Amino acid sequence: MYWTLELASYLEDAPWPATKDELIDYSIRTGAPLEVVENLQELEDDGQPFENIEEIWPDYPTKEDFFFNEDEY
Repeated sequence: MYWTLELASYLEDAPWPATKDELIDYSIRTGAPLEVVENLQELEDDGQPFENIEEIWPDYPTKEDFFFNEDEY
C-alpha cells in the first residue's frame, strides 16, 4: 500500500467518518483511480469508522505543513 498526495486527494471530500467499505464505495462512485481502491482494500478493518484521512495516511499534509501566510492573499 502506498499513498501519494494525488491519490489521497480523491478522499478529501469523502463523507467522514466512514468505514472501509463506505470509502471503497465512495472511491468507485467518484471515479478514483484503481490504486485508491486497492489501497483501501489493504487497510485493516476493525469495524470502526475512520474519522479523517490522517487515520488512513498519517503523513497526509495539512494546512500547517505549508509555510505561507493566508492573510497576504
